[in-house]
Amino acid sequence: MSFADNLIELRKLNNLSQEDIAEKIGVSRQTLSKYETGESLPDIERCKQLADIFGVTMDDLISYEKTDSENLGYGIPPKGKHIFGLVKVGDKGQIVIPAKARKIFDIRTGDNLIVLGDEFQGIALIKEKGLLGLINSAKESITD
Repeated sequence: MSFADNLIELRKLNNLSQEDIAEKIGVSRQTLSKYETGESLPDIERCKQLADIFGVTMDDLISYEKTDSENLGYGIPPKGKHIFGLVKVGDKGQIVIPAKARKIFDIRTGDNLIVLGDEFQGIALIKEKGLLGLINSAKESITD
């Protein structure tokens, strides 16, 4: 998707009019309309303002490519949030963590993951090193 497509989708998902967005970033409605039609592009400062308004990264605002398998029909995810798509559970309960997730969270062959669960919210995976580091930091702050 292009910047213009992403801008339109985010504006509509947030139930904002062109006037609403234009006022927030200090441009006319006509200028915002030109951003949405692809006739012009905002400067870097306006891009930052737009990304902040929608709670997404500038990179995703500018160049997010939506694929049905990756985001299950949802729009651009909020900053720091990810939808990696579907995985199938194997006969013994194994899953394959998508490559993009492994890269973002630096999960490597041989890493230990802790599986946490909440019957109402689901399952979470946490790298053992990350959780142990958090526990040790908490212990140190208590003893100080």
